[in-house]
Amino acid sequence: MDRISNAGPLPTASLRDTLAILCQVLAPNIAKGVIIRRPHVVGVAERLSLDARAVQRMQSLSEKYGRGPLMLKVPMKSMAVVLDPADANDVLEHTPTPFSPNEQAKHSALSHFEPGFSLISEGEAREQRRALNERVLQSDCPHHDASEAFVQVVQEEVTALLERVATRYDELDWPTFLLTWDRIVRRVVLGDAAADDRVLTEELTALRKAANWGFLRPKRQRLRKRFEQRLAYYLREAAPGSLMSALAQQCPGREQAPLQQVPQWLFAFEPAGMATFRALALLSAHPDFAAQALAKAQQGHPLDDFKATLLEALRLWPTTPLLLRQTTQPTQWQAGTMPANTSVLIHAPYFHRDERYLHAAHRFTPELWLTPEGRSHTQTPWPLVPFSGGPGICPGRHVVLLVTSHCLAALLGQARIILHPPDKLSAEAPMPGLLSPFHLRFRVHR
Repeated sequence: MDRISNAGPLPTASLRDTLAILCQVLAPNIAKGVIIRRPHVVGVAERLSLDARAVQRMQSLSEKYGRGPLMLKVPMKSMAVVLDPADANDVLEHTPTPFSPNEQAKHSALSHFEPGFSLISEGEAREQRRALNERVLQSDCPHHDASEAFVQVVQEEVTALLERVATRYDELDWPTFLLTWDRIVRRVVLGDAAADDRVLTEELTALRKAANWGFLRPKRQRLRKRFEQRLAYYLREAAPGSLMSALAQQCPGREQAPLQQVPQWLFAFEPAGMATFRALALLSAHPDFAAQALAKAQQGHPLDDFKATLLEALRLWPTTPLLLRQTTQPTQWQAGTMPANTSVLIHAPYFHRDERYLHAAHRFTPELWLTPEGRSHTQTPWPLVPFSGGPGICPGRHVVLLVTSHCLAALLGQARIILHPPDKLSAEAPMPGLLSPFHLRFRVHR
């Protein structure tokens, strides 16, 4: 951090403003579930527009205190919120030092089911585990070596899904979609032999439900051991065309904790499914763009329009709304000094939906992702962070975009899908602050 002008402490929010942040920004997101969503709470948050209110609260704080990081009056805990886009970029770019992703609350949650995952590791262990993730997921390559196998899985499962929907009064809802999505995820990550292994998914779900409570809930050690034994079986079998096969080819050592990396791949795909379902709603609400995207796909063009739709779903309704870092040492800012061991909060919806600076912040704007100038709204590169950013960016982002875009293309290529009721989203109106995937329904006409 080299923008130093004041060696004193950073500004601190009043007790009233601190309580407002805790109640209007942090509490709703915690209540919705930080590791696995609670559908009922998400539905309530949607109806009460809690996410939009959180963005408005953050905007009011930036106008009151200025754009620098703001310390909060939290007892026994040093905590700050980031209000400036340049500061958000700095925090993400300077990961893991001095802004470690191994934030205390995040560690207490993720350690329930992946205590050796790279994100909550430190030092040499983190570097080795992060490198292993990047090699297996081929994070620098938009097209994974197993892309053809992944696309084949998506095509097969979407076709089977639409056949099932045809027997259910041609209605597609979240539970029906999730069954197919889980099969896709298991086949992509573990191999075809795991397609019907719903027990593994249920075990991970149980571990994630416990993780929602962080340090307040005892760890389910026996369940985690059984879960890891199932993962070990799929690693030994290492089905070709799966991420497990790519992992086995790396011949990872014990210090890289290979099995501890796999739960995150399974876990992260569920929010990708939520984003896919929301993207389907966006395409239904914008039929001209959907027709354009499908026509390009059928002519053999890259699926850039579908990827842009998925990225817009993640911008409008981030599946990771709170990005957390923890300072490993005192850091200097333009407005003052932040102490070590401070939890630093980046509220993604605040930056994604700030109409004061972003053109059409509340509209479906795929050109943000389709043209280089799409995000050039300000002098500062704007922190649109659907997959986080900087050295801590999601190493599986290209695999996720590949699977989700082909899922959208396969759905629209085989059926006409209409949001029901159709006025739930409208191209003529701003997009809502939150869209619950659990309460979306579509009419399907093959």
